[in-house]
Amino acid sequence: MSSTLSHLNPYRIMWLFVFFDLPVGTKAQRKTASKFRKILLKDGYRMMQYSVYTRYCMSPEKADVHQRRIEKLIPGAGHVTILRVTDKQFGKIVNFWKAKPAPLEAPPRQLEIF
Repeated sequence: MSSTLSHLNPYRIMWLFVFFDLPVGTKAQRKTASKFRKILLKDGYRMMQYSVYTRYCMSPEKADVHQRRIEKLIPGAGHVTILRVTDKQFGKIVNFWKAKPAPLEAPPRQLEIF
């Protein structure tokens, strides 16, 4: 495999999943949960479900950077889980909408400067 294409290896490309269940019983808790969601969106995550966000990363090293960033921003209450899967594994996800299989979204187009 040429070095140009080696970074496109589906075993090196990573997807980060952030699952969370944050308390929303008070106005302050709702504000904290909303702020966490906005941070995820600003960092390039896409909402898969209401409390499930995904982010495409070109390499395990880039996934490390984004995971550490989220770990520093986890609210003090609630439950947050971060899951990392390869692009190859991600491609095996089966989604259903109204009991009918739905295609996976294409990976986002990203400009890689390095």
